[in-house]
Amino acid sequence: MRIVQIDVEMSKTKEFLIPFVGLKLGKHHFEYQVNNKFFEDFEYNEFQSSDIKVSLVLDKKSTMLELDFKHKGTVNVPCDLTGEEFDLPIKGKMKLIVRFGEEFNDENEELLILPHGEFEINVAQYIYEMIALSVPLKRVHPGVKDGSLESEALKKLNELKVKTVKDKKEESKQEEDIDPRWEKLKKLLTDK
Repeated sequence: MRIVQIDVEMSKTKEFLIPFVGLKLGKHHFEYQVNNKFFEDFEYNEFQSSDIKVSLVLDKKSTMLELDFKHKGTVNVPCDLTGEEFDLPIKGKMKLIVRFGEEFNDENEELLILPHGEFEINVAQYIYEMIALSVPLKRVHPGVKDGSLESEALKKLNELKVKTVKDKKEESKQEEDIDPRWEKLKKLLTDK
């Protein structure tokens, strides 16, 4: 078992190339510390900052490779409701099987076919996709959820929210004024 720690400050092509031909059969561990420089190489600028640890276990077998990716860290993003920036914790994992065939094929997201004679694999694209897909579509500041964040946007949202609560109260009053015969019919439907 071999552990390699790589910091992503150099160009993306070198440190993410794993020359698997020279590796013995069995498991090999690789670690990467990913920051915004990594995402700039992919022209992805959704994060103000990022600090993510990626661990990769490459299991070399006689006819294939199994790669298990895991990541955990934070990305600094703006809140979708208030625009306030915050550190969003993210984590995820992904499995990739590498087989060998006549020609390169990466159409299946869990299976990569490399041509016979290849001696290395670049894992940068897989790490990028795994991290980008682990960020939720809706990003809400934790202060919004627990009520501790104060901002102009939240004040405005709360003002609008009050109006919808009043509308619901009026609807419930109308439901209370329903003819009692309809209530008995509704009860028959729910008694089944």
